[in-house]
Amino acid sequence: MRIEDPNGLWKAHPQEPQLMVRRDPTEAGGIYYRILPEGRYDDYDGFTLTIKRPRQRLDLNRNFPGSWRQEFEQMGAGPYPTSEPEIRAIVEFIVGHPNITGGTSFHTWSGVLLRPFEHLSDDEMDAEDLWFYQRTGRKGTELTGYPAISVYHEFRYHPKSVIGGTFDWIYEHLGLFSWVVEIWSPMREAGITNYPFIDWFRDHPIEDDLKLFRWNEDKLGGAAHRSWKPFTHPQLGNVEIGGWDRFHAFGNPPLPLLEREIQRFPRWLLWQALCSPKLELVHADAAALGGGTWKVTLVIQNTGWLPTYVSKRALARKTVRGVVAELVLPPGASLATGQLRDDAGQLEGKAYKHTGVSFWPDYNVTDDRLKREWIVRAKAGDTIGITARHERAGTIRTSVALR
Repeated sequence: MRIEDPNGLWKAHPQEPQLMVRRDPTEAGGIYYRILPEGRYDDYDGFTLTIKRPRQRLDLNRNFPGSWRQEFEQMGAGPYPTSEPEIRAIVEFIVGHPNITGGTSFHTWSGVLLRPFEHLSDDEMDAEDLWFYQRTGRKGTELTGYPAISVYHEFRYHPKSVIGGTFDWIYEHLGLFSWVVEIWSPMREAGITNYPFIDWFRDHPIEDDLKLFRWNEDKLGGAAHRSWKPFTHPQLGNVEIGGWDRFHAFGNPPLPLLEREIQRFPRWLLWQALCSPKLELVHADAAALGGGTWKVTLVIQNTGWLPTYVSKRALARKTVRGVVAELVLPPGASLATGQLRDDAGQLEGKAYKHTGVSFWPDYNVTDDRLKREWIVRAKAGDTIGITARHERAGTIRTSVALR
């Protein structure tokens, strides 16, 4: 609704009277308006108005455990972490599935790919994790057209404050690579380029408003902006109703453009999944040593791009176990040397290796491989079962026959 008021902030755009823009700092003597949402107002005294807050007063992306802060510090946080059933369900699912190596959460809107941290500078992140985030971001921009940025450095709601309790919990606590996609940018659709994301909402030239208005007329048939029409409000009297339909064109892509916008992301999500660590069998055999003893050998490797532990943050926080190699002996067989169940540590991937012209030497060129040997006492014809498993890199099951 708009109400004419000489002390109002808003005025008609000089080229398009239906479009409301802010008045200049020293401007006076024109026709000005106050703008407020439709509806009734509690305790209206004829002069002062207070807009109702949403009844639930929640932002679900402030209710995760990581860096959660109380409501007096951050609106929408809820009474405690995971107080909301939707967030608790997500947290319990991820914690209950240790094979997960990353996650992407989809929100609206801004047309941007957001990475951690939201509350700390890049200087606080492990360098290897930052490098992989940057590489993933470049791939995301290539495949989706969306810029990839840091929440802390480029997407802060206020320069003196940070946010917490977000989906980035999976990186902060578990060391899983997390992204938040803010789907849809009407600004770019309207030809507004290189806009400074959050700062654009605080201030931008009125020419940008006109570009959005013209885009609405040309591409959306005027569905995103309604002409102002007179209305008699039961409390406020004569007002006009119209203006931007934010839900239709800003909060979400308009329906005719929704499928096109969503099609940007599957290839990037698949690319991230294919970077995950993966255990594969290289070699397994049993060699007779005489006297009813056999040497059992297992060689496995990580064929994924990422190391089995996924991130340096996970490694430092000890949130993921190493590879577990285990023998299953037949009845009557016994182990002479080695352990039936062995925690064999982590395997590197390809992610953190230097280029071919780097002056840092790679002293361990097979740190993606693991070799284990056991001596067992058994009889010819027995079969030895072998399992190698890792929470984030998968499971290998094989067997060797004693001949």
